[in-house]
Amino acid sequence: MLTENSKAVCGNHETCGDREICRDWEFCGGCRYQGVPYEEQLEIKAAEVRGLLDAKSIKYGELLPIQPAPSRYAYRNKMEYTFGDMVKDGPTTLGMHPRGRFMSIITVDQCQLVHEDFNTILRATLDFVESKGYSHYHKKRHTGLMRHLIIRRGIHTGELLVNIVTASDGNAKADGPAETFDEAGYAKMIMGLELENRVVGVLRTINDRLADAVYCDELRILAGRDYYNEEIMGLKFRVSAFSFFQTNVEAVENLYSYALSLIDDFEGKDAFDLYCGTGTITQVLAQKARTALGVEIVEEAVEVARQTAELNGLDNCRFIAGDCFKVLDSISDKPDVIVVDPPRVGIKNDALDKIISYGVDQIVYISCNPKSLAENLYYFQYYGYRVESVKPFDNFPFTKHCECVCLLSRKEYKK
Repeated sequence: MLTENSKAVCGNHETCGDREICRDWEFCGGCRYQGVPYEEQLEIKAAEVRGLLDAKSIKYGELLPIQPAPSRYAYRNKMEYTFGDMVKDGPTTLGMHPRGRFMSIITVDQCQLVHEDFNTILRATLDFVESKGYSHYHKKRHTGLMRHLIIRRGIHTGELLVNIVTASDGNAKADGPAETFDEAGYAKMIMGLELENRVVGVLRTINDRLADAVYCDELRILAGRDYYNEEIMGLKFRVSAFSFFQTNVEAVENLYSYALSLIDDFEGKDAFDLYCGTGTITQVLAQKARTALGVEIVEEAVEVARQTAELNGLDNCRFIAGDCFKVLDSISDKPDVIVVDPPRVGIKNDALDKIISYGVDQIVYISCNPKSLAENLYYFQYYGYRVESVKPFDNFPFTKHCECVCLLSRKEYKK
């Protein structure tokens, strides 16, 4: 997306800010605002939040300035690439779907949203596949060996996890013999790359499902281990191959720190962290609260949260896997403080009713979707809460995504 103002700043569109515009920006579906000056990106996102709140007649005390990202580039700690071709029956490519073309794949070995090590590993993997003559998986014919490449990175630890996703050995090419993936050769090649970060694990995932998505029928460790270490807000995490984890660690640390600073006092109190993911906020709350309860529907994320709490020596927090409303309806615990961080669809009405029924003085709402946020705030407002403040966060520069942190207080509550 290039506006008239962008053209004035960017000239011939070859540069924007302190970097050249990505070679693939016109085709890759990953970035929406390549070529748009960063200050203008922030203005666009802030205006979107304001417009959605005003459209739902949300009465808010303050709409605070949008928080810029700590880094505009190389901030993603995970990328999932797909093998395919750019044109029908063309040479194998590895990367992302072009915008609006779901049968094609463009090689993105110059992506600016990831560390340069990701681009190096992608290029080396594609070269390895081409040298072996392996075929890529065909979505309609359901033939071919190579399916995906997943790279994960510990931002604070400098550890890399490389996961190559293939069909089972023995699957035939559409027009040729069966193929066998050279596991030892691939692991040796990856471990021998000159990288800034350190590869701590090379994995192979076997996926024989028909859908064009990553499933794990079998996970093999080709070298090293099947997890990398990371640290967030002083907490240690072991992130496995398919664990959910925040994509921009530095930005989410800023967001979480701000969100928790909004709570007047949670020391010695009972706190609920709803839609808790891998439990970062739950564990930060637990460091001061009497107890902290995390609720999350994704069982694997809950298991990571439990392991992490044990790793960090926290015995006053617990985690329950399940639908938020069903979990809250089945327990007798009563919170003093509530933090919610729901998925993009927001909080369903039955869960909203249950949350409101606790009557806590303050609720902190962390949102990754301003549209569902506005809808939920309207509900909270109608049933007795006022929106004290809303602060947008740009955690994903060059993309359309924007996060927000809101403080809600009971109308009777006075500091």
